[in-house]
Amino acid sequence: MRMRMSLFPGEAPPPQVRAELPLLVSCAGLGYCTMTLEAIRYSRGSLQILDQLLLPQQSRYEAVGSVRQAWEAIRAMKVRRDGGAAGLEVGMRPRLQPPTPEFLPAGAGRPGHSPGGLSQSRRGAAGGRRGPGLAALVAFVRDKLSFLVTSRPTAVNMARAARDLADAAAREAEREGATEEAVRERVIRCAEDMLEKDLRDNRSIGDLGARHLLERVAPSGGKVTVLTHCNTGALATAGYGTALGVIRSLHSLGRLEHAFCTETRPYNQGARLTAFELVYEQIPATLIADSMVAAAMAHRGVSAVVVGADRVVANGDTANKVGTYQLAIVAKHHGIPFYVAAPSSSCDLRLETGKEIIIEERPAQELTDVNGVRIAAPGIGVWNPAFDVTPHDLITGGIITELGVFAPEELRAALTTTISSRNGTLDGPQM
Repeated sequence: MRMRMSLFPGEAPPPQVRAELPLLVSCAGLGYCTMTLEAIRYSRGSLQILDQLLLPQQSRYEAVGSVRQAWEAIRAMKVRRDGGAAGLEVGMRPRLQPPTPEFLPAGAGRPGHSPGGLSQSRRGAAGGRRGPGLAALVAFVRDKLSFLVTSRPTAVNMARAARDLADAAAREAEREGATEEAVRERVIRCAEDMLEKDLRDNRSIGDLGARHLLERVAPSGGKVTVLTHCNTGALATAGYGTALGVIRSLHSLGRLEHAFCTETRPYNQGARLTAFELVYEQIPATLIADSMVAAAMAHRGVSAVVVGADRVVANGDTANKVGTYQLAIVAKHHGIPFYVAAPSSSCDLRLETGKEIIIEERPAQELTDVNGVRIAAPGIGVWNPAFDVTPHDLITGGIITELGVFAPEELRAALTTTISSRNGTLDGPQM
């Protein structure tokens, strides 16, 4: 399996991009080189990530050979959270032989051990009755997944994916005649399926969001101007993107007049990554400082604001990149629809309000330094939360998921009905 996260599918790259970004050319061997931007290069037993900290100046892929390396890459923001599932598969690969004590949680496989939060019923099935090898492997998977999740604690979809992978391992171990190879294959296949589903869901989000936005702000035709924040594109997902996916879909329909992207301090994901993707695809766009959003809405004809989300809770409150909250306030003041675009896997109906969301805080140096150069006065205090919470009443356009576009107050009922009918679960991630 090879996941190609293409930003420019099916076409030759434009001349200026071909000239300026030669390191991103991937030869297809079919007459010309097709330019693709791959956030993750994955095949079984091999994972490379595009180091996003170096963009746009450099395009460099870094091999990830262990769960620890995957954790460090996600934590350092070299890659976004979708590298985690592939990172588990690669991290397991050197240990696909029967696990040895040095790779296992303390006590794994020994009587009385409770591996990494495994439920009591599953402990019995995957434990002594099936032999210590299966129990140790299930414990190993759950332990490593629990560790990966700590790299980005605010993002619920990563935690949910980890839970689902751990549960898949436990269920396979419960089967009559289960083998360690079958458990390993089940976990790897589930991780690969997650990458493929993420791409499908993102395309649905883009198309549904574009249609809803056009019906809302341009029902009689014409083009729209959209403002977005942070990076929610192919570099943040398995491909296409969520909020940036909506912009892509509008552009492909010929209905996008212009896109504005914020620089997104302090890590500058908008300037480094979103602007990079927009230029890459020749989408008409303008970069603005975070402090310019009110002026842009007042004077540059912004039709709608579309942002992503790391976690959406039951009442519609949304955690996203810090700065989103102020965008929503300004949009409401100007009467501009404010949309949140996120897959249903980012919706955590276990939490009632945004007050319950854990907000990750980042190192002070990310705010005081730029490219290793100190720009702030020594001795100044720093508060650097990675996310803020936007109250649901400010989400005036709707919450765009792969299942449809819902008003915040409709979200719980809509997702409960839709996902339950598919035999899914809305419970929050519990490892």
